Amino acid sequence: MHETDRTNCTYILRCSDGTLYTGWTNDITKRLAAHNAGKGAKYTKARRPVELVHVEYFDTKEEAMSREYAIKQLPRSEKLRIAGLK
Repeated sequence: MHETDRTNCTYILRCSDGTLYTGWTNDITKRLAAHNAGKGAKYTKARRPVELVHVEYFDTKEEAMSREYAIKQLPRSEKLRIAGLK
């Protein structure tokens, strides 16, 4: 199975103010468009445009949600490292 065959993913966005946002989705293309249209998360609405800087694919929704939670617990420096930004 190729990563693109798996629809559940955890992602990290870099917002226009330099902050990071972590989420999960089952359609990364649609979700990124929603964030940039101001229809995504409340957090990203005022911080557009956003840029996708990291994505991890999973077989199940539960795995993606679990990884999202784990990333959100990390300090910013570790999130930057995961995203290859530092």
